[in-house]
Amino acid sequence: MSTINLHRVTSATPEQYVAALTDFGPGRSKIFGNSADEYLLVHHKGVSQADVTEGSAGIWERLHYDWSDPNRIVLTTTDSNVWGGASGHIYTFNCKTDGTTDIDVVVVREGKNLRGRLLGFVLGTIGRRVLEKAFEVSVKAVEARNNKVERLDAGYSKLAA
Repeated sequence: MSTINLHRVTSATPEQYVAALTDFGPGRSKIFGNSADEYLLVHHKGVSQADVTEGSAGIWERLHYDWSDPNRIVLTTTDSNVWGGASGHIYTFNCKTDGTTDIDVVVVREGKNLRGRLLGFVLGTIGRRVLEKAFEVSVKAVEARNNKVERLDAGYSKLAA
């Protein structure tokens, strides 16, 4: 089993990051590269929970999303072709006084078969950099998405004035 801890500071608010993380529409892979559109299947989405299958490159998992706590979102793997046991992700958000947000992510990968155990080992060693890069890309994409919305809102406000 591999446990990987990731950390980033972002200008995005927890609400903005959670909104992106729980947007299961087309184009999700532009923000979260390991969630290819062709794998994406939303079984159920409620106000603060979802049941979603996603993946990429031959690896898929069904995840239970719980964002009922505004400062923490928990993704629990309920089925997968490689992951089992305690696999999942926990995102924790901490708003700082300077307006930025600390995001801490714990990724747990417990292989349920030989392929999963090998992938878990690789992720826990040299593959950690791949997860770090993917997380960094997602944080930057969420920031860009929100900056674009803010610019559009500012432009609309000028037109309305």
